[in-house]
Amino acid sequence: MSPVRGNLFTVSAPSGAGKTSLVNALVATDERLRVSVSNTTRAIRPGETDGVNYHFTEAATFEQMIKEGSFLEYATVFGNSYGTSKIWVNEQLDLGFDVILEIDWQGALQAHQWLMAEQGSAGIGIFILPPSLDALRSRLVGRGQDGSDVIDGRMAAAVDEMSHFEQADYLIINDDFDIALADLKAVILATRLRLSQQQRQYQPLLASLLAD
Repeated sequence: MSPVRGNLFTVSAPSGAGKTSLVNALVATDERLRVSVSNTTRAIRPGETDGVNYHFTEAATFEQMIKEGSFLEYATVFGNSYGTSKIWVNEQLDLGFDVILEIDWQGALQAHQWLMAEQGSAGIGIFILPPSLDALRSRLVGRGQDGSDVIDGRMAAAVDEMSHFEQADYLIINDDFDIALADLKAVILATRLRLSQQQRQYQPLLASLLAD
């Protein structure tokens, strides 16, 4: 029996809200989850690994991939391009894995539109917000990666990003990491327990239980 097709989750948040840390902690405890590794034209940062954090891609190659229709979504953020592989996501979903896309609100919208066209149903959108703007700035400064001008730009972009939280299905405030992680796990579990999902998963069992 072929596996039930997995769920597509998009997780959006302003830079510094803790999205990546939460998703990494979630995936470490759930073998049914896969995180999409995006292609990007930005330079690799210290501590990053090609193929693990991102597929670091030359700009010309990225443009060619767009022309070939390789991405289910792509966007330019802070001068760098990011894209999600259509083939990889479809393969993982068909294998029964749930896929998480860490993505901005525009990419999330494109991903949900793609999934609707692909299988007639939308994915699950999750938005993560910081407890305050001061906390967000403090986290960005604490990274030690960017100067004050870059951080000011990221803060301005964060306000715009956060204004689109209503497009998501679930909203999580990352004030306490453990609580936010528990909330994220709850969303994943609730999605898997939906009636439509359970009916597909346990069709033979349900038929036997209701047999005369």
